[in-house]
Amino acid sequence: MRLLMAFMTPALGAALGLVLTAASAPAQTYPSRPVTLVVSFAPGGLSDIPARILATELQQRIGQSVVVENRTGASGVVGATSVLRAEPDGHTLLVNAIADTQNLHYINVPYSAVNDFEPIGMIADGPPLVLMVPNSTPYKSVADIIADAKANPKKVNFASSGPASSPAIAISQLNSLAKSEIADVPYRGSGAAAQALLTGEVQGSFVFMSTARQYSDDNKARAIAIAQSKRFPLWPDLPTMSEQGFQGFDHGGFIGLVAPAKTPKHIIAYLNKHLNEALASPELRKKFAALGMTVPPAADNTPEKFKAFLVNETARQGELAKLTAPKKPN
Repeated sequence: MRLLMAFMTPALGAALGLVLTAASAPAQTYPSRPVTLVVSFAPGGLSDIPARILATELQQRIGQSVVVENRTGASGVVGATSVLRAEPDGHTLLVNAIADTQNLHYINVPYSAVNDFEPIGMIADGPPLVLMVPNSTPYKSVADIIADAKANPKKVNFASSGPASSPAIAISQLNSLAKSEIADVPYRGSGAAAQALLTGEVQGSFVFMSTARQYSDDNKARAIAIAQSKRFPLWPDLPTMSEQGFQGFDHGGFIGLVAPAKTPKHIIAYLNKHLNEALASPELRKKFAALGMTVPPAADNTPEKFKAFLVNETARQGELAKLTAPKKPN
């Protein structure tokens, strides 16, 4: 390079400088204004809290404010659609979640969660669902619940946060595996379903771990099993559904980061790099662990691997949807 520069004319050198400056311009000009993380669910929810934790870490690294904006409605479809239609310049991103891999199997969705967005990376895996029962019930195991459900068909009721939600899907799978008829009683959201559990209005419910642990610690309800393949490190005495005879019973959430389709590759790469740097923060990891969420290792958290995860999870949710009503209309 030095030899080349020695033989350059001033004009040629200036031209080369302009070319090099132009090549590096995208990295220098993005982001040029605050970045918005769209959360499709209400403030304080399973997507919102970690998104806000991430935003604090991320804005320290990209030199711009990172703002979380809640755009709720239609099981996440409203928020996702708004990002789908946003300018593909990296300034409006979607915090996607488990609902994005479930919705298309139950309702008409105006986009593909896999093909109409550019994956950036996973933010966190989890939290898993926990099977809980009111303290007033005699149940100490899944077997106790199933025995009662079979002895009293359709008289054992579980609360869910609505049709096609993760708790409702878990109830359907449990009935399919156990050949039982536990009734799914849908409530308007997880708060109302939780209240039904705590008051004993129902005999059980699948509750996300971040809430379930609080109920258990406060002795408000009894935890029976965790719906994931391995015991959770911060709750090691809680057995899995698999340990109690229900293999493959794995129901948890996830949150990730995606951009509108056609967002330039260099912006996706930039965001993935800084996402992984933010996720490496010990303080962030500690806060996520308390929510029942785990952070993926940076080496495995590429846009390509996150897209493969979304493909596989969408297919898995499709299989679970075959057990669950209502079905997607024609």
